[in-house]
Amino acid sequence: MTYTIIDTTLSDPLARPLLDGLQVEYATRYAEFRPNSAALASEELVRYPAELFAPPEGAFIVIVRDGETVGGGAFKRYDATTAELKRIWTHAGERRQGLARRVVQELEARALRQGYRRVYLTTGFRQPEAAGLYVSAGYERLFDPSIPPEVHFRLPFGKDLLEPGRTDSLSDLVQLEPLGQR
Repeated sequence: MTYTIIDTTLSDPLARPLLDGLQVEYATRYAEFRPNSAALASEELVRYPAELFAPPEGAFIVIVRDGETVGGGAFKRYDATTAELKRIWTHAGERRQGLARRVVQELEARALRQGYRRVYLTTGFRQPEAAGLYVSAGYERLFDPSIPPEVHFRLPFGKDLLEPGRTDSLSDLVQLEPLGQR
């Protein structure tokens, strides 16, 4: 199978499967914790203006196979030296094949080229596969893992792109309190 990585925008029709897939994923995974999870998922997906995910401060990519979007993700500026990964997604039928890791690697490479030296992200407590991906890709947990993940609700992670494994450069990103529901 041949996969093509395309730098694009949120308004590109190639982005629609990613956004629709995230909408369903967020709504269904958190339905028992948020009675209005479908509406909240929709709100989350339009929370940030599309231009934040475009160069020079952001990026948005999709992975296409046989003309269909099967994965993708984005980043936006978090601060002057930090990119924030968002919207990492892989089609349900394409999971466990390394596509999400490829998306993360591609976004990290773009972030470095755009002058960022570290990456920040959050994932939800009902997304253990995502948390596992980030840990295996060298991201540091920026939360207290001894606290049950549902207390945190959102789980923050960080990575120094210039010196992977270095944690002191991430200290200002560490969450002192759980990121509860908002």
